Amino acid sequence: MHALLSPTVSSDQSRVSLLDRLATVRATTERLADPLAPEDQVVQSMPDVSPTKWHRAHTTWFFETFVLAPHDRCYEPVDRTYDYLFNSYYEQVGPRHPRPERGLLSRPTVGQVADYRAAVDDRLADFLARADEPTWSAVAPLVLLGTHHEEQHQELLLMDIEHVFSRNPLRPAYEPAARPTGSTEPEPVRWVDVDVDGIATIGHEGDAFAFDSEGPAHRVLVEPFRLANRLVTCGEWRDFIDDGGYRRPELWLSEGWATVQLEGWEAPLYWEHDGPHWSVFSLAGARPLAPAEPVVHVSFLEADAYARWAGCRLPTEEEWEVAATNVAGTDQPNDLGTGALHPRPAPGGDGVLQLGGDVWEWTASPYRPYPRFHPPPGAVGEYNGKFMCNQMVLRGGACVTPVGHSRPTYRNFFPPSARWAFSGLRLAADA
Repeated sequence: MHALLSPTVSSDQSRVSLLDRLATVRATTERLADPLAPEDQVVQSMPDVSPTKWHRAHTTWFFETFVLAPHDRCYEPVDRTYDYLFNSYYEQVGPRHPRPERGLLSRPTVGQVADYRAAVDDRLADFLARADEPTWSAVAPLVLLGTHHEEQHQELLLMDIEHVFSRNPLRPAYEPAARPTGSTEPEPVRWVDVDVDGIATIGHEGDAFAFDSEGPAHRVLVEPFRLANRLVTCGEWRDFIDDGGYRRPELWLSEGWATVQLEGWEAPLYWEHDGPHWSVFSLAGARPLAPAEPVVHVSFLEADAYARWAGCRLPTEEEWEVAATNVAGTDQPNDLGTGALHPRPAPGGDGVLQLGGDVWEWTASPYRPYPRFHPPPGAVGEYNGKFMCNQMVLRGGACVTPVGHSRPTYRNFFPPSARWAFSGLRLAADA
């Protein structure tokens, strides 16, 4: 899940550049859906997963509902039933189809959804090209917001299709060309000391795009701490399993231990045991466990238990942002732009590595509003504030996060038991 906000479009962002961004983002969604057959795009493997077809339609509905319908006086909806089918959870917009039943929507077909996207794209391009300056000033922030919203759904599309394929006994691969990175053992962890003066400023400020939950910037108390220079690896997690990590209640929060017993967890999601060996299901299909790769698809409950087993803790989101701002390494992020579609072993280098890709990193912080936070008015403001309960914050980015989408202030969030996201962890300790 992510938070939405109507941003401010900076004064130097021309109409042409924003329209180019819009076209690029819309084309990327279609490119990500291209490897999938129509049958793949209608499956909903659990309530949290949405079919690919639904993601394509919902991101189109967003532009139709928040840009075209309110601002183009001549606009007629492509199909009025889509307001009900493809609304996610905007109560002020109207009723919606139940989320757990999105897989029952065999109609509209994949082809009809493609036609819907094309129709809205054409009308949006025409409207934005002829909009006068007052109209453009009103809709440009919404268009920019819509592109970032669609990038969020590009990541969700890949998360969801991985889960869908994992439930298929044929074990299909979304991208067979994404190759394993090898099974070398990870380099030892190096600890990076982060010395702060006690008071630090975190949160977004300035004219660049950000979601509302990233601000306002404010001061926080941060004591000196240490942060691991790399993410926890599959090999290290295997040691946790071998040491009885999923069988030792003293390592777990109460909710975590109850969930382990209820769900029968014995390993991260998509790990499979074959005799003495482990394999991991990925967007490239099943692959042997690679010890040096970052562990992925673990919940906050598992991350917290692992950190306790390791004699450490998870960083707070304040600590994570201070580290990302002050001691980040110079490595390039393994995000959607690399095409790896899977976490990769940490590269060499100084500072804190792997901060902008590979896996979203669980923090010890609950998702809550910053001081002086106020959601924007209207339906767009619903996406954020009403979810600030029973969620934990993740920071960074993942191997399926679109290029340029993450930043040090970005606050991702999921329920503590969620595992299908590309989520992992980094250890922290007191100085």
